[in-house]
Amino acid sequence: MVLGAWRRRKGARHAGNKHPGNSEDELVIPNHFRCPISLDLMKDPVTLSSGITYDRESIETWLEAGNFMCPATNQILRNFDQIPNHTLRKMIQEWCVENQNYGVERIPTPRTPVTPVEVSEICFAVKASAMHLEQLRCLEFVEKIERWGAESERNRRCIVANGAAAALASAFDAFANDSVERNYKVLEEILSALNWMFPIDEEAQNFLGSSASLRCIVWFLRCRDIILPKQNSIIALKELLSCDQQLVDKLSEIEGINEILVEFVRKQISQAITKASIIVIFHMVSSSNEKSKLAFVKMGFVSSLLEIIFESEKSICERALGVFDELCSCKEGREEAQSNALTVPVLVKKILRVSELATVFSISAILKLCKYGRRDEGRVLVEALQVGAFQKLLLAIQVGCGDETKEKATELLKLLNPYRAGLECIESVDFKNLKRSF
Repeated sequence: MVLGAWRRRKGARHAGNKHPGNSEDELVIPNHFRCPISLDLMKDPVTLSSGITYDRESIETWLEAGNFMCPATNQILRNFDQIPNHTLRKMIQEWCVENQNYGVERIPTPRTPVTPVEVSEICFAVKASAMHLEQLRCLEFVEKIERWGAESERNRRCIVANGAAAALASAFDAFANDSVERNYKVLEEILSALNWMFPIDEEAQNFLGSSASLRCIVWFLRCRDIILPKQNSIIALKELLSCDQQLVDKLSEIEGINEILVEFVRKQISQAITKASIIVIFHMVSSSNEKSKLAFVKMGFVSSLLEIIFESEKSICERALGVFDELCSCKEGREEAQSNALTVPVLVKKILRVSELATVFSISAILKLCKYGRRDEGRVLVEALQVGAFQKLLLAIQVGCGDETKEKATELLKLLNPYRAGLECIESVDFKNLKRSF
């Protein structure tokens, strides 16, 4: 088989030929049009200091892997400059046009990739315009960065590697400190640009995690009716809290943040917003601040989580179970969970059914309800046995789980064992007949 060949079936070559032929023509790519690395037709040929021409994407992958030699000649490269070979590219384009009948499409003229110098210059311009609160000028620079990023993944890597995130975050902080209402357009655009730069460096985190920046992000969550700004804002919060748990206290002080997050989860505006919101809540309730847990419990979030755990797909279910487990760490959370008829059946059902992480959270939550729940403790244990918890826990230990989860499962089995006499496992739980508290 010839690599990179295009085929077409011959039809009748002459007007009077009524019987098309069955043989195939084969079009072979000229060797000097092929990239020496991929052996495919080059779309963006560039020449190295060794004099050999490669397709840009292939040679960049080679160099980024830490190679310092020319793949074809094994010469050590004097520099890593990639000079566009316009002559060869035009020849390839002409060849494509000449062979369109074979199904060959003309390769588009590639855009010149952005350089580190260009990125550094525009970052300086972004900072300068933000310092003087020149909204329209800064907006123009941010949009240019976004256009560069949209052109190629290579551009995105170059933009991120040369400090764009810190420059944009500093501009965001400057405009947020001035006036969110007056500067919302440029602030919205900066969040959009930052969305594909996460995770960001420490300098950018400090700017984006300032009190003014956090209040601005929450303002977008509360005031903007368009989904995309809300999505960019909640994703920014998620990434910030994932990098710096200390920001939880700052965020918790902003009025209305808990209500906004709960509303996002309940309404499920979009999957991305729902996931990010649950992760933000997880970070908030995982902190040592017990007030956060209590606040979410009082808003009836325990029942909302159970509904999400029961109905949602894997990734959302995992995150919701994590939040549920954390809420069961407080007395009020356990009481809310115990009063809901779905709690034990749903938690037991999720063991070994969703993922290893979901199993960890489910076992942990059940243990908290059985061990620390003072109200109707025996009822919870009996209910767990009736829906098959004992068998599920034994199986979890046998198939293998983490040491901490294994200890919890073993402890839970000891609590359940005295109640086993006379109880039979309900093989199939009919959730429809269970009383739903929501």
